[in-house]
Amino acid sequence: MSNKLFVGNVSFRASEDDLKDLFQKAGEVISAKLVKDPATGRSKGFGFIEMANSADADKAIQMFNGTNFMERNLVVDKAKPRQPQKGSRNFRQRSERRREA
Repeated sequence: MSNKLFVGNVSFRASEDDLKDLFQKAGEVISAKLVKDPATGRSKGFGFIEMANSADADKAIQMFNGTNFMERNLVVDKAKPRQPQKGSRNFRQRSERRREA
């Protein structure tokens, strides 16, 4: 079971420390990461929490999914593996296609 949680609908005022403090009520937090826009440095309104074990992760989902935090109702669920973006290719794939042509 995964210990990594997706947290959505996070207030733009929230910091990683705010999320970590909240989720520590459910158990040991390994890391808290807010996703930020690289150009502005502003939060995109979602992030990821890594809990110490799956029991703490399940408890956090039950405790915080749908609860109000900083005037926003959080969405908390198990994080899904990152999928490659459709149509994106890395440099090696492009180079190989040029050689084949």
